Amino acid sequence: MSSPITDSITLQVNGTVHVCLPQTKLPELLTQLGLNPRLIAVEYNGEILHRQFWTDTEIREADRLEIVTIVGGG
Repeated sequence: MSSPITDSITLQVNGTVHVCLPQTKLPELLTQLGLNPRLIAVEYNGEILHRQFWTDTEIREADRLEIVTIVGGG
């Protein structure tokens, strides 16, 4: 019999508390949230995080993410 996973990370996404597994990378979290990475901008702990750094960014306890969806128009 296996025990439930108790190891998790708590973070804030747009002011809402979310939980994920340790060692989750940012693109994986975005997928879990159902977001299209091509259509968003991410602020990570108060700083705009350039897309080139997303794959190297590992989510940590108490991180704060603000995610903005880019909307085109014309």
